[in-house]
Amino acid sequence: MPTQFFSFGSFLFFYYAHAGTFSTYASLFFADKGLTVAQIGVLMSLIQVLRIFGPNLWGWVADHTERRVVVLRMTGLAALTAFSGFFIGSTFAHFFAAMVLLNLFTSAQGPICEALMLSEMRGDLTHYGRIRLWGSIGFIIATMLTAYALDYWGTRALPWAAGALLVCVIVAAFRMREVPRMQHAGPRPALLAVLRQREVLAFFASTALMVSAHTSLYTFYSLYLERAGYSKTVIGAMWSTGVVAEVLLFYFQAPLLKRWGAQRMLMLAFAAAVVRFIMIGTGAHWLALLVLAQLLHAATFALHHSSSVLAMQRWFAGPLQARGQALYISISYGVGGTLGGLGLSQCWERLGAESIYYVAAALAACAAVAAGLSFRWQRQGQAASGSSGA
Repeated sequence: MPTQFFSFGSFLFFYYAHAGTFSTYASLFFADKGLTVAQIGVLMSLIQVLRIFGPNLWGWVADHTERRVVVLRMTGLAALTAFSGFFIGSTFAHFFAAMVLLNLFTSAQGPICEALMLSEMRGDLTHYGRIRLWGSIGFIIATMLTAYALDYWGTRALPWAAGALLVCVIVAAFRMREVPRMQHAGPRPALLAVLRQREVLAFFASTALMVSAHTSLYTFYSLYLERAGYSKTVIGAMWSTGVVAEVLLFYFQAPLLKRWGAQRMLMLAFAAAVVRFIMIGTGAHWLALLVLAQLLHAATFALHHSSSVLAMQRWFAGPLQARGQALYISISYGVGGTLGGLGLSQCWERLGAESIYYVAAALAACAAVAAGLSFRWQRQGQAASGSSGA
């Protein structure tokens, strides 16, 4: 495995350690500052809103300057400056501004790193899962250690923990080097022409719906468990349980994807998501059921993510790879996550906390339908191409 893969792994470790720590406990931090559930929902949704703009903005800069590592370093320094805003102030408007600035810069870093990884791998994704799992390991370690810190010092410790991890992200970015781009013969494919294909639109609709369903976890799960009477240590352990399952799936996924293919694995992930969200909605006071639901994170996140990246290579390999990755993050986590966070916050307010997980199950089922349409239209396109070629 090339030495550069170690640099990718260390960057992902600290990037997801920071992102996981902050997104897991920020709702508790904001609640202790006196903000309402609706205000917290808006603030947490900004993580997804800025994923609509950040990846495309900085991806465009990286593509046109061909200095992707420089962009990683620059956005890291800017993000640390923006993060200082969480040490001062206590109003909704103040935290709104801080969230916008922070996520404008951090939202681009994951997609740019993954674009660098895909360029280094030259189309061979055999090692993808075993590099990507370091992000999950960072998430586990950071969320557990931060849980103990919050139980001991309270939520005022969160900015210090997340800020220190952001410094480590910057250090990791300065250890990375540029990856030469692959040269492609012929004209560059037109991005808009690819996006107009109905199977591509259906695929992105599916990923957006799946991420919308998962905002019931990313935005509200910690608050949901706290309201059910669990300690911050238990909350951190629940998050870590899911990520341990995710790490194991990333490590062993290559044979599964080779044997069964991305399409079958995606449909399995959707089915697991429906079951998982129903279990969370009905099992708030049944710890064993919640643990089983968290183990399904291996399928609903890790298997879905890897299968989606693999499926996208059909349309976004080669010169469209970086922009395809940015679009995946922007549409799925940006559009899907934003709508999910705002919509589910209204469900919480009007129908109760449990209702958001039943809605999430319905969103996962809709994602399966959209993916099924995408796969059907792909087969029809292949059959038509075969007929015309004959």
